Amino acid sequence: MSLTSDPPIDPPAGPPIGPPAAPQAGPASPAGSGGDLAGLTVVPLRHPWRWVAVAATAVLLAQFLNGLITNPGWEWDVFARFFTAPTILKAVWVTLQLTFYGTALGFALGIVLAFMRLSASPFLRSVAHGYIWAFRSIPLIVQLLFWFNLAYLYKELRFGIPFGPGFITFDTMNLVGAMSAAVLGLALHQAAYAAEIVRGGVLAVGSGQSEAAAALGIPRFRQLRRIVLPQAMRSILPNAANEIISLFKGTSIVSVMAIGELFYQVQVVYGRSGRVVPLLMVATVWYILLTTALSVLQYYVERHYAKGAVR
Repeated sequence: MSLTSDPPIDPPAGPPIGPPAAPQAGPASPAGSGGDLAGLTVVPLRHPWRWVAVAATAVLLAQFLNGLITNPGWEWDVFARFFTAPTILKAVWVTLQLTFYGTALGFALGIVLAFMRLSASPFLRSVAHGYIWAFRSIPLIVQLLFWFNLAYLYKELRFGIPFGPGFITFDTMNLVGAMSAAVLGLALHQAAYAAEIVRGGVLAVGSGQSEAAAALGIPRFRQLRRIVLPQAMRSILPNAANEIISLFKGTSIVSVMAIGELFYQVQVVYGRSGRVVPLLMVATVWYILLTTALSVLQYYVERHYAKGAVR
């Protein structure tokens, strides 16, 4: 009988017995990853050429202002005498009337033309496109002179059965005067541009808005009034304000019809007095003041329609 020895038993796994090993040295942590930032020096970015541009612009502006004040050719005493003259104030009022009526009638017709262009009817789209093409192609001064001489082409206007007898007749000689022709020409010209501005604003609103409103059963006119137009106004207003300001300054073109608006009246005054430069400055300052007022009004209207869209 032979004796055999048992195999050796391995010790259980565990932490090694003895002193712990020293930690290995690693790379030092950078100062930007949680280290002390107090020792860093912040160097601002320098813009030397920006300061050169600022200095040069300031010098030019100072020279311009100095010329305005010291140059006797501006004749500021004449400017002060005519700036609030009754004839000038009356001319400013006529300019404001032309701007208001041209804007109101032009945008009213422009909205109709815009939705005609957005219509599903090919005939309505073609008529609106033809109107916009024609009135944007013909210069405004030509349109004004055409309406001013309407009585030459049509002695009278009749309203009745189409291609048949007329029941009401108007004499065009007394119907369309200089002021009426100016308002008509400005409004019809403005309508062509207003139509494209309104159409662009409506197209800027996503079609999903109308589809969601239709799915909820909201009537089509209410969709337009409560959903589409309030959002479209954010795109319409900046361009519309530019057109109104352009129309305001463009009223000076009706001086060819001898209407007493601001520029025409200034021409009459300096034609009699010979003070061309100070009278032109009178018109310039009035245009600047009224344009500034329109810009301030634009700012508040835009802020109203921006509610809920911007913070």
